[in-house]
Amino acid sequence: METVYLTIVLAPLIGAIIAGFFGGKIGRVGAHSVTILGVGIATLLSLWVLSRFIWHDEQAFNGTVYTWMVADGIRFEIGFLVDRLTALMMAVVTFVSLMVHIYTIGYMADDAHNWPEDSRVGTNSYQRFFSYISLFTFSMLMLVMSNNFLQLFFGWEAVGLVSYLLIGFYTVRESAISANLKAFLVNRVGDFGFILGIAAVVMYFGSLDYAEVFAQAPALADTQVAVLGGVSLMTLICILLFIGAMGKSAQMPLHVWLPDSMEGPTPISALIHAATMVTAGVFMVARMSPLYELSTTALSFVLVIGAVTAFFMGLVGLVQNDIKRVVAYSTLSQLGYMIAALGASAYAAGIFHLMTHAFFKALLFLAAGSVIIAMHHDQDIRNMGGLKRYMPITWITALLGSLALIAFPGFSGFFSKDAIIEAVGHSHIGGAGLAHLLLTLGAFVTALYSFRLYFLVFHGEPRMDHHTRSHLHETPWVVTIPLIALAIPSVFIGWYAIEPLLVQNWLGDAITVKPEQDTLHHLAAHWHGQREFIRHGMQAAPFWLSMAGLVLAAYYWSYVLQRNPKIDVELQQRGGWLTHLLEDKYGFDDFNQRVFAGGSQRIGRFLWKSSDQRMIDGAVVNGSARAVGWLAGVVRHLQTGMLYHYAFAMILGLVVLLTLFVTL
Repeated sequence: METVYLTIVLAPLIGAIIAGFFGGKIGRVGAHSVTILGVGIATLLSLWVLSRFIWHDEQAFNGTVYTWMVADGIRFEIGFLVDRLTALMMAVVTFVSLMVHIYTIGYMADDAHNWPEDSRVGTNSYQRFFSYISLFTFSMLMLVMSNNFLQLFFGWEAVGLVSYLLIGFYTVRESAISANLKAFLVNRVGDFGFILGIAAVVMYFGSLDYAEVFAQAPALADTQVAVLGGVSLMTLICILLFIGAMGKSAQMPLHVWLPDSMEGPTPISALIHAATMVTAGVFMVARMSPLYELSTTALSFVLVIGAVTAFFMGLVGLVQNDIKRVVAYSTLSQLGYMIAALGASAYAAGIFHLMTHAFFKALLFLAAGSVIIAMHHDQDIRNMGGLKRYMPITWITALLGSLALIAFPGFSGFFSKDAIIEAVGHSHIGGAGLAHLLLTLGAFVTALYSFRLYFLVFHGEPRMDHHTRSHLHETPWVVTIPLIALAIPSVFIGWYAIEPLLVQNWLGDAITVKPEQDTLHHLAAHWHGQREFIRHGMQAAPFWLSMAGLVLAAYYWSYVLQRNPKIDVELQQRGGWLTHLLEDKYGFDDFNQRVFAGGSQRIGRFLWKSSDQRMIDGAVVNGSARAVGWLAGVVRHLQTGMLYHYAFAMILGLVVLLTLFVTL
């Protein structure tokens, strides 16, 4: 099995290397063929590994592949931990990545139009993009398959690096460069906390290996460290690690980079938001459940941050007009649901929603990309409308993805999201009451922004210009086939996965939950099948709030819009200060620009004036020059050019030397 696991990891890497270094020689077809082959092999093997855990009760694998070095008894290794959690993540990551690779053939076919005619940067950009997304897949696989903190950190930083390259892929666009720099800097803040957490693990546990750390954790549960007047070691480690997750999984206030990541091509938006970078934080917290279960303070922190992000980021999605940004704020909101589940110790529910969300969010992003292709890369939903009749496959798959997103009964999102809300409702962790309220209200917000987008894009009268309208048609098969392939699990996977994941504890030892903190046992104790779960969910507040949001969206952006095409603008104007607050994204960007960016500039300007100008330039460089000039001005008076002056000086010097000789 070790050979199989190595093949899963290395196949995308080999494809990335070939496409990246030899793209000019193998051409476009060669580049996408070799990367799709590599990711395809990884996908098939990952699905095979998952099937063995499902039907053959495969035993978990935990082994070292390569030992880099041993220092002070600490082993720095590359190794794999493949249990049921890992197998599930491997299957999700590789399958979604494969769909994105296939889709990219159609989306990037006309990529040359995005570069200036005289731009050398655009040369082989198609091959370079395939190399990057294949490398992205490799990085995420290294992260989820790691059995130690060193490899986890490698994968953590690798997905950050490749996301930086992909967000700023169009290097000739200033907005793209600004976006990838923003993502890089915000994630550096989170990663600083993350690496401090790993350092604390090494300091107190003396190991980087998961198994060794988890085995020692209960014995150190009561250890206090002298930080902020004394804090639990587990609380400190877990919060520091979670700060890293806040950056990667875009939780408030480290969320600001994710909406701007839309500057990259749409396929990478789908890959970042659905299966790779943003899910890394969710997976990490679930993997670290043996540590988080020992700190209710850390769990409370995680729970509240997740719930606040879920509700308030969903509200911002209501005022967005860029089709990709609406879906991006949806991602922020849904990540909040996953994080809240982790904080309520419902790790299995968080991973379940991660899986279902990966399918329907990738579907929605790729459907948005299909619309963008048809609209000649116009992304403003106010310029769309009536696309249902021109793009039937994109329309129906986008509808299915939207229904899954709003947790419509029977769809995948219904099972995973309702399970999270119910688990948080049964939690006794601090802040659970507030979290449950925000997550419940979030159901209304999710339905409202989702179907505002849906109706403005696919229904009503076309609002695009005549030229665009005359060329509207369904996108090629390389675009529509991934949409159909992703729509199937978006509809059905929740029905089949809820019972093993949440009722039968299929994840097993991969997740650790204290009995007194197990919020999913209520679901298992009262489980009477999927149909009963649907019936129970349709009697709960989240369902009715979701339906209210759907009906309200249909009324305003379908019924009223036909009679008043400016209703969307009027609604936002009626919002007054609230609309302004949401359009301003609660002022996070302005705050960061003024306080952190502006503050850094002011500090730099002060240091420049005090150190460079006054000390270095003034005292050291110019000061030494002035001192030499003054000394030279004094000494030059000794050089008169008169021989008798020099003779007198020689006689005087001789007298002094004789005096010294006689005296001493």
